[in-house]
Amino acid sequence: MAAGREVSAWRPRIPGVTEVFHARFTEYAYPMHVHDAWTLLIVDAGAVRYDLDRQEHGTPRDTVSLLPPHVPHNGSPAAPGGFRKRVVYLDGSRLGEEFIGPAVDSPDLRDPVLRLRVGQLHSALARPGDELEAESRLTLVTERLHGHLRRRTEPPRRCPDPVLARRLRELLDARVVDGVSLAEAGRLLHAHPAHLVRAFSGAYGIAPHQYLTSRRVGRARRLLLDGLPPGEVAAATGFCDQAHLTRHFKKLVGITPGRYRNRSR
Repeated sequence: MAAGREVSAWRPRIPGVTEVFHARFTEYAYPMHVHDAWTLLIVDAGAVRYDLDRQEHGTPRDTVSLLPPHVPHNGSPAAPGGFRKRVVYLDGSRLGEEFIGPAVDSPDLRDPVLRLRVGQLHSALARPGDELEAESRLTLVTERLHGHLRRRTEPPRRCPDPVLARRLRELLDARVVDGVSLAEAGRLLHAHPAHLVRAFSGAYGIAPHQYLTSRRVGRARRLLLDGLPPGEVAAATGFCDQAHLTRHFKKLVGITPGRYRNRSR
């Protein structure tokens, strides 16, 4: 890899995401180019300056930049030392062509909540096995982007829907091991994914992915107390591997599955 460049890229199994791209550049400058996907960009260190539709823009750390597809832009470090960025590329299923014009007019969004949610999305995208969390977080991110692009001045109303929340909980309970994507749940329950997340969180005070993980960890505790080794428990409870089980188990229980099993009576 060239000096001053650190790059990682992957394609997660999340509907609407075409690529995730993390990079650190000290001197490299992008020439004018276009993408066929939406570019959702946050900068963690330094800053980027770029031209979009012949207008100069910048990306200080407290902003989220959304660059539309098919519109030429470039990019270069805005200060000595370069920049470190994280990018999610989204297809038209998340953001339609009707939003291209508003995005060209105002690509840099100063929104602390959106900035936090995009960072949380990247964290989930980097963890194999947390696809439901990533899909849930992406749904809330795109919903907030829609609000900006539609020039909404007031937050969306929260619509309590306890019946829908209960039906989603029952679906999650029935699919603890196999899991269910947010898109599939929306099709099965005839509801928009964003409404599913809000209805469930409003009714139970916990996001759907957190509920499913809690159910899996609870089942894992019982199997560990029965004497099963952590590797078998991971496969039996819906975690993609033992490391995935260990990460969530330790977060919820306070110790690793192996130590929990060894200390049981």
